[in-house]
Amino acid sequence: MSGTIYALANQKGGVGKTTTAVNLAACLAEAGEQALLVDLDPQANATSGLGYSNGGEKANGSSSYDLLDGASVAEVARPTRFANLQLVPAKPELAGAAVELGRHADGERYLQASLAGARDRYRFVFLDCPPSFGPLTVNALAAADRVLVPVQAEYYALEGLSQLLGSIELVKKRLNPRLGIAGILLTMVDGRTRLAAEVEAEVRRHFGELVFTTTVPRSIRLAEAPSHGLPAIAYDRRSAGAEAYWKVAMELVERS
Repeated sequence: MSGTIYALANQKGGVGKTTTAVNLAACLAEAGEQALLVDLDPQANATSGLGYSNGGEKANGSSSYDLLDGASVAEVARPTRFANLQLVPAKPELAGAAVELGRHADGERYLQASLAGARDRYRFVFLDCPPSFGPLTVNALAAADRVLVPVQAEYYALEGLSQLLGSIELVKKRLNPRLGIAGILLTMVDGRTRLAAEVEAEVRRHFGELVFTTTVPRSIRLAEAPSHGLPAIAYDRRSAGAEAYWKVAMELVERS
């Protein structure tokens, strides 16, 4: 069965993008699916979130930088401590790759070629993008089948979301006609506030079925888990955040 490549993208930082990538990959792997997480952010938060330190030091030096330099997934993907889940870690040098890619006429498609065989090896591939719409994110969108958009339940969510979806549409027209929206996921939802309820209602009114039924709540346990190098389901599987990501993962399976 051919797998699906998901790019997790939002030009805003702090919306739960990396948390979503790490936890969805972990949930699906625990459910028995072959999953791959590719960290495309020079900050390497997804890498450390799965227990790899120093930007991929434990991965014998290979990183997502090598993918952009022509290496295949088979060469650079490394096992994690979790069954069925592999990782292509990031390193700080990835920041330099963004500059290099911008200098090449075909620099937007480098990742597309390197990930060509990933669908045969993994049922789910997640590309964790930087919080900007630069060359690394464009590469991810050119290589992906679907975009998953985490959106924080806050006042400016709609404004940023409309801009992002417009940018995704441009990539679809120019580079990747098959690109679609896997869904919009509301994160950091504080059920105690009227604002969160209003934002959720507005997002659902504008985007309808594109919005995941499940929302991810604000959670101390979700925030703590990365510092231990663990997904939420391994850190505290009974927490509200872990339960939410299990539901999102199952919903993603249904949508695929």
